Amino acid sequence: MEKVNESLAALQELIEVVAKLRSPDGGCPWDLAQTAQTLTPYVIEEAYEVVDAIKSGDKGAIAQELGDLLLQVVLQAQIASESGQFSLKEITQGISQKLIRRHPHVFGDVSVASVDEVRQNWEQIKAAEKGEASPEAQKLSAKLGRYGRTLPPLTAAMKISQKTAAIGFEWENIQGVWDKFYEELGEFQQALAEETPERQEAELGDLLFAVIQLARWHNLDPSTALQGTNQRFVQRLEKMEAVVDRPLSDYSLDELENLWQQAKAQLAQKGSGE
Repeated sequence: MEKVNESLAALQELIEVVAKLRSPDGGCPWDLAQTAQTLTPYVIEEAYEVVDAIKSGDKGAIAQELGDLLLQVVLQAQIASESGQFSLKEITQGISQKLIRRHPHVFGDVSVASVDEVRQNWEQIKAAEKGEASPEAQKLSAKLGRYGRTLPPLTAAMKISQKTAAIGFEWENIQGVWDKFYEELGEFQQALAEETPERQEAELGDLLFAVIQLARWHNLDPSTALQGTNQRFVQRLEKMEAVVDRPLSDYSLDELENLWQQAKAQLAQKGSGE
């Protein structure tokens, strides 16, 4: 109980700090200028940084990044409470009640025999809560629309692709997927040469969606793949910077390409166990 009280006291301190930052009387101008909308990029950024810290296994980093994410929750609650919308109390009570409702095998008299059964009960209760049991909500387009609104684009595209394939809206073989990819690549190239920026962006989206179909057919995760590419790109730049005596911007393109190839080769050797 003592640890619970300590945690509550620490949370109360954070609430008071945030309230002070948002106070018109001596608060921080930056914090006072923020709205729920302007803070949304930070919510996403902090969530990703939490995931990165967890992957690293660094306990200190995990605790720090979870704190940054918690700050975003408290800030959103503070901003909402200032206009009488809701407060941190409603947020915490709401999630507690939701957990109780969705775990009748823990807080009620429902019996379950497996993790799969727990998941099925969860989904049924969740659907009922959100009104998803109605005919309109059960339509595939409604479900896929929710993915498009709430998930990161790459993840949403993969989920949409998987769900539509599950009902048979699918190519007969991988060659059909490759044909679609090359079709979209040609349309993107044509759009770049002849179309408006809006059409170019639309065709780029179609091309990316086609790439995700290829990933799905080969059981690859496009988000993980792109994350790996980002990391390798940065690692190669790090190798380049380690061997130069001036900023990279001072080198010619040919020199940068040579440095890049050297870094790429070094990392490849390291990856092969040398």
